[in-house]
Amino acid sequence: MNPVLVVGIFMIVGLFGGFVARKIKFPTISGYIITGIGLSLLNVIPRELINGELNVITDVSLGIIGYLVGGGLKLKRLKKLGKVILSITPFEAIGAWIFVTALIALLGPLIIRFSFPNPNFYQSYLPMALVLGAISCATAPAATVAIIHEYRASGPFTTTLLAIVALDDAVAVIAYAIGSSIAETLIAGFKSIPWHRILMPPTINIFGSILLGIALGFGLIYITRFAKTRQKLLVMVLGMILSCVGAAKALGISNILANMALGFIIANKMKSSENMFGVINDIEDIIFAVFFTLAGLHFDLGVIKMAGILAVLLFIGRCSGKFAGAYLGASISHSPLAVRKYLGFGLLPIAGVTVGLAMLVKQHPAFSGIESIMINGILASVIINELVAPPLTKYAIFKAGEVFNESRHQT
Repeated sequence: MNPVLVVGIFMIVGLFGGFVARKIKFPTISGYIITGIGLSLLNVIPRELINGELNVITDVSLGIIGYLVGGGLKLKRLKKLGKVILSITPFEAIGAWIFVTALIALLGPLIIRFSFPNPNFYQSYLPMALVLGAISCATAPAATVAIIHEYRASGPFTTTLLAIVALDDAVAVIAYAIGSSIAETLIAGFKSIPWHRILMPPTINIFGSILLGIALGFGLIYITRFAKTRQKLLVMVLGMILSCVGAAKALGISNILANMALGFIIANKMKSSENMFGVINDIEDIIFAVFFTLAGLHFDLGVIKMAGILAVLLFIGRCSGKFAGAYLGASISHSPLAVRKYLGFGLLPIAGVTVGLAMLVKQHPAFSGIESIMINGILASVIINELVAPPLTKYAIFKAGEVFNESRHQT
């Protein structure tokens, strides 16, 4: 087995799984994910490949997805919805952080067992709760973008959802930096940590990512004047996205935020930007099939058995926080009824950024001893969300009445 063979299997088997899902009225990506889970249970793909060379698929896919998310954030639409977006985002993100932290801090000592004896609440359970709560702020744009594109949804609800999903990743990066620093202080026994260690990493990450995306966005606008055919335009756009992915990785900043900024510049600074995203839409089925099949392949029965209770707490706390926060923020901003009732359903997916932040936990020396249960809990909750969230996102956009040719889908 080798990476090229694996990608070929993902394309063929994944697309077939997506076709079956559509036949039974499920979102296509649910089919991709379930196909990946099937391959995992059959142990077809070596675990070393999944956690090694195939990571490049995740990097590239998240870059393309970030570009598409940024392309959906047009200033003309955002200005109309700015108050709504700025009101809802902090409530739903911080709501997830508070609910998850409270649930795990309160119930953790009763139902979660660590591998070392006599764990201390302030040095074990509370730090774990704070970091897991911070990571729960994130919402994966991949599933949301895939479903919106599949059903050609557009309108105020869809624009609001895309904007909030895009901002959630920035909030999650900041929340993780703050939460991990507080947790580090607790574990160290309340020894003071300088403020610059709390604030500098997220600041550099976010502003660095945005500046990289802006620079490459204007560069792409300049070079596209030389594209005389649609095929050459695809090469230029895809080449710039991959360059953005690679540069972000080299600089240690957010790939997805950088590509969001790239897509945002193209959408708002080019008079006719439709083709700049249309050429990527031409290949999105391949990208989504490979990416979500790989996501399903991370399913591990051992992980579910080891951290199942923690995963359930994460799932319940995050869903409750997202729903309550979205409804409260939408009510305060006097949002349309559809946004108040259904936005929470579109904020449930988690994947790339969540797993990425989980890997930072693994690398953090302060969490030694509790990092294993944390990472396994996050991975198990991601699996649960990947199965549950896509159908609920589809439900939300249909109930909001923003599906293109909706009557055809309902008949």
